[in-house]
Amino acid sequence: MNAPIFIGLMSGTSLDSIDAVAVRFEPTFELIASHSEPIPAAIHAATLALFNPGDNEIERVGRLDLALAELFATAVENLIKQHSLKRSNIAAIGSHGQTIRHRPNAHFTLQIGDPNLIAERTGITTVADFRRRDMAAGGQGAPLVPAFHSALFRQPEQNRILVNIGGMSNLTILDADLDKPVLGYDTGPGNVLMDSWIMQHQQKSYDRDGQWAATGTVIPQLLQTMLALPYFSETPPKSTGREQFNHHWIEQQVAALETQPLPKDVQATLLELTARSIADAINNHQLNNVQVFLCGGGSYNQQLKARLATLLAPNYLGTTTDLNLNPDWVEAAAFAWLAYRTLNHQSGNEPGVTGAAGYRPLGAIYWGE
Repeated sequence: MNAPIFIGLMSGTSLDSIDAVAVRFEPTFELIASHSEPIPAAIHAATLALFNPGDNEIERVGRLDLALAELFATAVENLIKQHSLKRSNIAAIGSHGQTIRHRPNAHFTLQIGDPNLIAERTGITTVADFRRRDMAAGGQGAPLVPAFHSALFRQPEQNRILVNIGGMSNLTILDADLDKPVLGYDTGPGNVLMDSWIMQHQQKSYDRDGQWAATGTVIPQLLQTMLALPYFSETPPKSTGREQFNHHWIEQQVAALETQPLPKDVQATLLELTARSIADAINNHQLNNVQVFLCGGGSYNQQLKARLATLLAPNYLGTTTDLNLNPDWVEAAAFAWLAYRTLNHQSGNEPGVTGAAGYRPLGAIYWGE
């Protein structure tokens, strides 16, 4: 008899699509199927509008909560249909939801996409709201993926670091000494600032391969001012989001320059900011002979990868494809794993990462048919 299937859903800071995967965890990890569900322009715009404070927020959150849930359910149905999955073999859906606020210093985080509606539409048990239990235990509620990284990728023979470059960037330190705790935190921006800047100036959703950034020149003063942000020097546990790294922040930094720069030079500087903040964090750990593996959308940015390779030399730099998991699906698989852990009455967080008082089961269960 086949082991149960778990579905993972992830809609990240970049809002490029909803990632859906079907996986098994027994006897070993297996990626069975994957699907990317486009986010309609109206939902994309409504979500972006909620990232910053505004008018009539409660009404807008309520409506978007339902609209996103319908879209998440559609992603599941399309995944099942396209890959002829047997519904009775699916144990649960792990739905991250869409973060619209993450304020760990105020001890709250909010992800929307009503899991009641997902369970009702699909008939499949849905596990959601993973972050708040960790926060209730004194943690940051993020990042949560390092626990999955450890379960899937940690090896006693090799120091490894996993770097997820989505809207934000976060890293996971997997020491070859298995007695040492898993470490991880958000290093700062990933794609979010570059995406925002190119959208304003070229009406493109992202800078493919960093091609536009490659035509510009890094502005030293702007880079140093940005890197002076206290967040970068704070000690973990720490997590961040669009509340700190957003288009308004870019404009503030650019406006402070004595002369207004060329947009392409700002783009080059934003790419360098992402590369430097990731590399500085990794190098600060002073691990010898470390292998670094990228995942997330930023792992496809060739200019960013080239800068990271230079800044991290002589350490090996690759992607999770080297570890037999496509970079696109790592986070969605992580939330399938968190649902698997919850249904098996097991913890899902890493206290050494989030700062929680201890290991906790994460998420609430919304039963299917």
